[in-house]
Amino acid sequence: MLKEERQQKILDKLNIEQKVLASDLSQEFKVSEDTIRRDLKELAEQKLIKRVHKGALKIGPPVTDFFNRQSVSEKSKNEIAIKALPFLKENACILIDGSTTNLELVKQIPSDFKCTIITNSPPIAISLAHHPNVDVINLGGTFYKQSMINVGIETYKSLQKLHVDLYIMGIYNIDVEHGTSVPTIQEAEIKQAMSEVATEVLAMVTQDKIGTISNHIATKTDDISYLVSTKFSDATKTAFEQKNIVLVD
Repeated sequence: MLKEERQQKILDKLNIEQKVLASDLSQEFKVSEDTIRRDLKELAEQKLIKRVHKGALKIGPPVTDFFNRQSVSEKSKNEIAIKALPFLKENACILIDGSTTNLELVKQIPSDFKCTIITNSPPIAISLAHHPNVDVINLGGTFYKQSMINVGIETYKSLQKLHVDLYIMGIYNIDVEHGTSVPTIQEAEIKQAMSEVATEVLAMVTQDKIGTISNHIATKTDDISYLVSTKFSDATKTAFEQKNIVLVD
């Protein structure tokens, strides 16, 4: 088998299984593990996969700015948001960080709904302007334009003074073993701090982000209470449920 053919088969396998182990690939393709590791290294250099210990994970969707992401997977985001809406309880204190799926959820909140929403996302705060019974608290900080959120020491210090009923976490990447991850350390630190001040954590995720990893770990998988998506495969469902996560699809 030619190297190019073998590497394409590795990519095809990743698209289905989301994760591969060098030892399994070595047996399947009847080549040494050193050969497989070289394959994985070349694919990672081409930014086609993400190398991890003993193997590789599927690359998540490209990191683009907030406005570009709004037009991606709109139907799925709307479907997921509708499924997540019942987890928002009246009179609760809810913490919401920035993501286009989170923004879609906020748009689904009934106009007469009563609660307190704390957010570091200006677009989410603005979208609640016509909800008279929602008290909106903005977390200050350094404005990270690409994700349209506030991050940094000011945001972090504000979080240390809070305790909330529910944290709705935006997801860049999630893997059952590695947890949630994001492209920048500033975002990772804020997400971790948010999860620590919440009684429960709800995350909504589109299918292209499941089984993927980025450079900075934000939370452990079992920090999540509820994970909402369109449809989980049997293997994914089993893996996440072993972490005591309630799956909603």
